[in-house]
Amino acid sequence: QVRLTESGGGLVQAGGSLRLSCAASGRAFGGYAMAWFRQAPGKEREFIALMLWTTGSPYYADSVKGRFTISRDNAKPTVYLQMNNLKLEDTAVYYCAGDRGMAWRSFRVESDYDYWGQGTQVTVSS
Repeated sequence: QVRLTESGGGLVQAGGSLRLSCAASGRAFGGYAMAWFRQAPGKEREFIALMLWTTGSPYYADSVKGRFTISRDNAKPTVYLQMNNLKLEDTAVYYCAGDRGMAWRSFRVESDYDYWGQGTQVTVSS
């Protein structure tokens, strides 16, 4: 079993930056992708960004493209989400996700992932 642990959330003013981390532990991560999702109050969980583990290729939702950057450290393994120019609408609980590597998928929906972190709160104030 792979365990994912997020950190780095907090309170930030609009226009500010935060960096989230997601560390994988337990069984060695052998999946195709790790990703970030978020869930705002009263809304469904939405895809934010993913990193294909073998190629290092990043993909982003349109809502964060140009502001957020996903990166990784293969050795740890850890995936990061650098969030710049934060907006009020970025307020949400942010979740890290990973798959088992059993099948190639789009990796842009919740059901494509097998492992989830507990979430970290990001609050953007005006």
